[in-house]
Amino acid sequence: MNILRFSDLCAQGIVRGKRVFIRSDLNVPLDDAGRITEDTRIRASVPCIQMALDAGAAVMVTSHLGRPTEGQFKPEDSLAPVAERLSELLGRTVPLLRDWVDGVQVAPGEVVLLENCRLNVGEKKNDPALARKLAALCDIYVNDAFGTAHRAEATTYGIAQYAPIACAGPLLAAEIDAITRALAQPKRPLVAIVAGSKVSTKLTILQSLAQKVDQLIVGGGIANTFLLAAGLPIGKSLAEPDLVNEAKAVMAAMRARGAEVPIPTDVVTAKVFAADAQGTVKPATAVEADDLILDIGPETAARLAAQLQAAGTIVWNGPVGVFEFPAFENGTRTLAQAIAASPAFSIAGGGDTLAAIAKYGIEKQIGYISTGGGAFLEVLEGKTLPAFEILEKRAAEMRPSA
Repeated sequence: MNILRFSDLCAQGIVRGKRVFIRSDLNVPLDDAGRITEDTRIRASVPCIQMALDAGAAVMVTSHLGRPTEGQFKPEDSLAPVAERLSELLGRTVPLLRDWVDGVQVAPGEVVLLENCRLNVGEKKNDPALARKLAALCDIYVNDAFGTAHRAEATTYGIAQYAPIACAGPLLAAEIDAITRALAQPKRPLVAIVAGSKVSTKLTILQSLAQKVDQLIVGGGIANTFLLAAGLPIGKSLAEPDLVNEAKAVMAAMRARGAEVPIPTDVVTAKVFAADAQGTVKPATAVEADDLILDIGPETAARLAAQLQAAGTIVWNGPVGVFEFPAFENGTRTLAQAIAASPAFSIAGGGDTLAAIAKYGIEKQIGYISTGGGAFLEVLEGKTLPAFEILEKRAAEMRPSA
């Protein structure tokens, strides 16, 4: 992907003395008292901000937080807790500015945080007038927010159209490199794990991956629909019978390429969905009418783990069972540990996937952990993300000079 990289501009000395506008993803969870409960996204944003400061730029940073109503400021929508945490991480005070669209005072070597960008009227609809105002604030626009790359908003798309220079920050660039390595230029075999509650939410992803991957491992409620498609009983398990034909089509597309969707040969069932439910391992052919399938069985898990060991590239989105419940975590744990031990390049994304990675302590064994949920899924669907599109377009237009 041909884009300008902020790191290259810094290395060339182009950034010194320039006004740099960084769109970060600082949308962190807060408790009822407004305290940050998990700060991964803030910590991930620091390298880009520090890079800009070290290069001698006057730095402006903004992000969305939650779902505020445009033009209606409420204290709970404020980035104040983020400014406080960012100040701690950077070791300097980071002022928080409100009503910043018409002008920002910031000197080279300084950084300010601009209040929740989704409070600006026209942000979500990518209003051209707003985008031009934002572009007028800076000499260089930096998108470092992969989590919003699938949205064409004023701070993710419009500003990039009109800013003198538009480029990708180190976090966004790393996402692009990882996605390219995993999907555009993968080492074979390419194995994808796609799990979740419903086929309908990931049908287009499954259809897209069926044209690319060598093995497509399905899990969760999605796997139950594929079990139905394979003519196997699923009892009262979560599934979408009306999408059986679509599942069959995915399986057929894989077979036509000499690839496969491995169907579980054993499963772990329970009579009720509960944290203390007793799990029973049984052949996939022996599921009873009142059974709930809540995990793949140990035989299936071991077989899939062996396939992951032989993979060249692994894309992982979703746990294969109800891993939050002890009796039904073996499948996800086994695959997670197999991915960690595999010599393959692995890329993982999605909230539940990240929770599983954290639970099993394998963060350092995953090749790349994506910071974007919806954006990661849209990449798997084969979509061109708006943020990537505009940065590529601007890179083709621009020949920056000091």
